[in-house]
Amino acid sequence: MVSLNSLINKASSSSVSPTVAVAAACDKEVLKAVHLAVEKSLASFILFDNQDELTQLMELYFPDLLDNKHVSIQHSATKEEAARETVKAVASGEAHVVMKGNLPTSVILQAVLHKEYGLRTGRVLSHVAAFEVPNFEQLFFITDAAMNIEPDLKAKAEIIQNAVETARACGIEQPIVAPLAAVETINPAMEPTIDAAALVAMNKRGQIKNCIVDGPLALDNAISIEAAAQKGLTGNTAGKANILLVPNIEAGNILYKSLIYFAKAKVGAIIQGAKAPIVLTSRADRAESKVYSLALAILAAQNQTILRRNI
Repeated sequence: MVSLNSLINKASSSSVSPTVAVAAACDKEVLKAVHLAVEKSLASFILFDNQDELTQLMELYFPDLLDNKHVSIQHSATKEEAARETVKAVASGEAHVVMKGNLPTSVILQAVLHKEYGLRTGRVLSHVAAFEVPNFEQLFFITDAAMNIEPDLKAKAEIIQNAVETARACGIEQPIVAPLAAVETINPAMEPTIDAAALVAMNKRGQIKNCIVDGPLALDNAISIEAAAQKGLTGNTAGKANILLVPNIEAGNILYKSLIYFAKAKVGAIIQGAKAPIVLTSRADRAESKVYSLALAILAAQNQTILRRNI
């Protein structure tokens, strides 16, 4: 996979069309993403929001969605009700992916984590972003830039596993994971280097599966073979990372936004670790980015189904 468009092509090529439940869909950019996704045959949609307001917005900007067999509307009087019914639709199997629309993140996550009808699994929820970066002929998966503030070693192992499942869903069978730090040596004063060494050991002992973990690595030596060679790092993994594990949310947030604003990278992102993938984009995200996130979520959902069949 070398581009986010390739994710769209892969997701739309499935013989079974998944269904996406959208909480608080009454938003122009959200509906634009739905419109683009339907055009690309990515999924069907159940839109939860005030029916009158949603219908008026669709009539104004996307009238062809009103009579589309792949789009249905379920009336919800409040944003809280929209979030609740969206999650219930996925929990019941009526839909396969949760998508956040025009409502606060806290509202949709409260529904996702509800003890009675939510999508809890006991696993850590983590943010996985797939980046298409100019001048690089591969996708990079960055985790976790949005959910876990200061993850401990156990949480980092689960965050890696969530990202590995996502990368494998995109066609990378044995992703290389680089726990990022400022240096490549183990320094007792730098906790990310200690955690990285422990994660490598856990991987070798089979506690972190279906990937190769190599670190600690600074960013340049994780993604550049030339930079790694200059440092004397010439193994099979140096400079070839697919997944970049950041040490904390500050580092992840800075790296994420640097790629978007400085490198002009494209991105799609989801939350993993629940019973179904969650598209948790910002209102500031363009419709294009929301579609990339939908494609990533659909591939992840399809992969989860395969995993369940193999259990």
